Amino acid sequence: MAGAGADRDRLHALLLAEREAVVSRAADLDATLAELVRSRESSNDDDEHDPEGVTLSSEWSRLSGLADAARAELAEIDAALERWEAGSYGVCGRCGEPIPVERLEVRPFATRCVPCASLRR
Repeated sequence: MAGAGADRDRLHALLLAEREAVVSRAADLDATLAELVRSRESSNDDDEHDPEGVTLSSEWSRLSGLADAARAELAEIDAALERWEAGSYGVCGRCGEPIPVERLEVRPFATRCVPCASLRR
């Protein structure tokens, strides 16, 4: 990655902290999903027709979507850490120019600079 050593160190620490937060969030979601399964197995209630709140199916769907998103984000962070190790972190995968530090601060796993990312190709 191009840029000053302090920026590099800060961005690496940001990636590691972001990874830790996502791993924790994914674990919490998995635990909540497991609890939902246990609740569903032990319940004889017909929650699908309960007018008093969210059904187990809709909660399962919501939590599954959040867990999938956390796993996808974790994969992006892990890929960024692999680029870090390979020495290609912070380089646009499309044009080869450096990704500005400001972009990496907002999206530390970015693979494209702003102009290339806006192309959506």
